[in-house]
Amino acid sequence: MFTKIVRTTPVSSSRLAIARSLRNGYATKATPTADQVLISKHVQDVDPEMHKILTNEKLRQKHSITLIPSENFTSKSVMDLLGSEFQNKYSEGYPGARYYGGNQFIDQMESLCQKRALDLYKLDPSKWGVNVQPLSGAPANLYTYSAIMNVGDRLMGLDLPHGGHLSHGYRLNSGTPISFISKYFQSMPYRLNLDTGLIDYDQLSLTSKLFRPKVIVAGTSAYSRLIDYERFAEISKECGAYLMSDMAHISGLVAAGIIPSPFEHSDIVTTTTHKSLRGPRGAMIFYRKGVKKVVKGKEIMYDFDKKINFSVFPGHQGGPHNHTISALSVALKQATTPEFIKYQKQIVSNAKSFEKALEKNGFQMVSGGTDNHLILIDLRETGIDGARLESLLQEINIAANKNTIPSDKSAMFPSGLRVGTPAMTTRGFANEDFERVANYIGQAVTLAKQLRANENPDNKDHRSKLNNFKELCKESPEVQNLSKEIYEWAGSFPVPGEL
Repeated sequence: MFTKIVRTTPVSSSRLAIARSLRNGYATKATPTADQVLISKHVQDVDPEMHKILTNEKLRQKHSITLIPSENFTSKSVMDLLGSEFQNKYSEGYPGARYYGGNQFIDQMESLCQKRALDLYKLDPSKWGVNVQPLSGAPANLYTYSAIMNVGDRLMGLDLPHGGHLSHGYRLNSGTPISFISKYFQSMPYRLNLDTGLIDYDQLSLTSKLFRPKVIVAGTSAYSRLIDYERFAEISKECGAYLMSDMAHISGLVAAGIIPSPFEHSDIVTTTTHKSLRGPRGAMIFYRKGVKKVVKGKEIMYDFDKKINFSVFPGHQGGPHNHTISALSVALKQATTPEFIKYQKQIVSNAKSFEKALEKNGFQMVSGGTDNHLILIDLRETGIDGARLESLLQEINIAANKNTIPSDKSAMFPSGLRVGTPAMTTRGFANEDFERVANYIGQAVTLAKQLRANENPDNKDHRSKLNNFKELCKESPEVQNLSKEIYEWAGSFPVPGEL
């Protein structure tokens, strides 16, 4: 039954039509506009050019061996969230304190993500907080520095040629800042012991007392050994610095309990979410909260909470990427499963098999091997630089990256090749598969040496000579035959979503 409504004001014909349809028990669906039809179509229907590029990238990923240790294949469920309706919402601020309306479900989603992040790393929410809004790892580090340092304050991180990251600060020997972190803050690097290839903690202890940094970063980008967080904490305490651990590469291994955790000894922990953790491309900042110490019976509290959250928003970012945060929440849940722990164990097992097989192929490694997911190959004895080997490997469908080692002078033509096991372990590679990959890299070096001998000897420009080398790779029948072999073999392993 309907209650009769008497109106004294005119009613439009469209409203009358809606009212009539309601009397019949249903609402009339408006005829979609041409624009609504267009924006409801899939990419292959509206942009064939971009769809073709996407298709080619999918094929490249499926038929390539991905060895870059900072890359991974995220899950299908994470991909579902990355393309979800969470993409459409603006939500500047934090759960319960937004600058836009309509965020009741966004608040639930972000709060769930924060809870799962703390639960995954077994952190007491009364003692630790987490910000899940940073867009990526380097911004997360900048936000952290900015929260606890003033411009011009002092920072120490592992030197870039020794396995550090640009977001930990880097200057050329001339003093020119390459990373703007070293422009905003005074940075001094610590380094590896050249004899062992391990972090030189003794030297760090000495130089930190002289430099007196506000922050010491325990984190790496191309370091294959375990980090002694307890020693870092001792050194930081001795010089009065905060200890910030950047576990971007190893956060999945830490979550699974495969390698030592930085949380017990650190003041702040940052991480990306798309490497070994196998989530979307984002970042998190974990920070201590609650009682820091008691002085003369008075509790001194940590003040990171407000400082770090303010530094993220409104200090550096506007609206968070809700589709990424929702996808991260799914990845964090997946990281609690027995399957994920088994996966992380296989990453390390594969890396050890890879190390041994590389040794059999005559390769040397910085520090002599690996304890985690990553191997840094020292190419100096091969006569081939990392840039040429990377180029040839790409031509045969193997993705790795050139990388500096401690003795290097050039980042563009370094003596190292950085490889890792997370991505192909996701696709199902086992120990024997990485042994086969090591053999392929050995073949690639042999081919590279042959092709380099054919470079134009009169050309003195390094970049031109590298371009000449790349052309020789494309023209080589041996390279092309190896490329076809690897294309077929890599393509026989599934990518997430195919099963």
